[in-house]
Amino acid sequence: MSDSSTTTSYDIVIIGTGHAGAQAAIALRQEGFDGTIAMIGEEAYPPYERPPLSKEYLAGDKLFERILIRPERFWNERAVTLRLAERTVAVDAEARCLTTEAGALVEYGTLIWAAGGHARRLSCDGHDLSGVHSVRSRADVDRLIAELPDVREVVVIGGGYIGLEAAAVLTKFGKAVTIVEAQDRVLARVAGEALSRFYEAEHRAHGVTVRLNESVACLEGEGAISGVRLADGIVLPAQMAIVGIGIIPSVEPLIAAGAEGDNGVTVDAQGRTSLPHVFAIGDCAAHANAFADGAVIRLESVQNAHDQATVAARTIMGKDVAYHAVPWFWSNQYDLKLQTVGLSAGHDRAILRGDPAGRSFSVVYLRGDRVIALDCVNAMRDFVQGKALVADGAVVPDEALADPQRPLKTLWPLG
Repeated sequence: MSDSSTTTSYDIVIIGTGHAGAQAAIALRQEGFDGTIAMIGEEAYPPYERPPLSKEYLAGDKLFERILIRPERFWNERAVTLRLAERTVAVDAEARCLTTEAGALVEYGTLIWAAGGHARRLSCDGHDLSGVHSVRSRADVDRLIAELPDVREVVVIGGGYIGLEAAAVLTKFGKAVTIVEAQDRVLARVAGEALSRFYEAEHRAHGVTVRLNESVACLEGEGAISGVRLADGIVLPAQMAIVGIGIIPSVEPLIAAGAEGDNGVTVDAQGRTSLPHVFAIGDCAAHANAFADGAVIRLESVQNAHDQATVAARTIMGKDVAYHAVPWFWSNQYDLKLQTVGLSAGHDRAILRGDPAGRSFSVVYLRGDRVIALDCVNAMRDFVQGKALVADGAVVPDEALADPQRPLKTLWPLG
């Protein structure tokens, strides 16, 4: 950790060592930037991939070295200074300077804020008991893994991707897993009902108990968790709870410095914030998205982090570019690979393409007559070919979309 008496200066400072921060540094060097670059991150590890944390890393299928974004020597070879285990607590945009938790001052020419977010915690009694975990960082998962030998029953709070992926892995380990979801279906915020019901059925078939329309009153235990009390008074025995209820974007220092924003920091199509010489990218950047009908949203995905970082780097290098990328996501659960392209929020109908019983199918989402998204389960071809339909807002007859024997690439352009 830096000595609090020192002041260092870099041409570009990147806050955050996740996908967005790493790609910003990579893209700057690829674009020919030859000034000094520093990446400052809270974690003690070099940049690594986050999605495997709730999948292959938790399962033990991938060692940490295999989820590094680049080998550690890469950053030295590209003359990118890694300042790890340092948390940025304040930004002075006028002085172009930031302060770390240890009191070190860092001056910058341009600041790229790629700090992501931190896991949203429960606010009820017992949230701070031992055995209560998030799945956001390597340290989170390492702690979780260390406790597993003494755990029989796990309650997963939240039926989003992180919760479902963790439930799938822990079930393979022989744990008794219960998912508690406050809404009436899992994946309610990101998918249509057909996909939700399919995944509920899959988890139940693998022995997971899925409790819908249930909220948590408190966590019980003396020092360590022993149970999860629901609002109706039922207590679910648990020696571990995994909380997957979303993230809070890490933007407090920027907002305090005067940046515009609320749920994240607001950026333009180049990633610029309202502060001079300050960009924001990735999970924490709220931007007007063409594939959300122009709504200002945050996207928590590797694709968004990568593409926004590249746009910011090219903008810094004087190129005329703007962010306009079709969103895509993925999730691995059991032997199911879900690939999503587009944003289904706001759809007014959904067309099932294929038979879920065959464990390979897609759901096509439309708003008006236009295709806005696809969820593809073990259907790689639909995912790859469906991107063009989403990018163009294609208008395709429903019966053609519903026929899995007709490749999507033959349906558009019409004619």
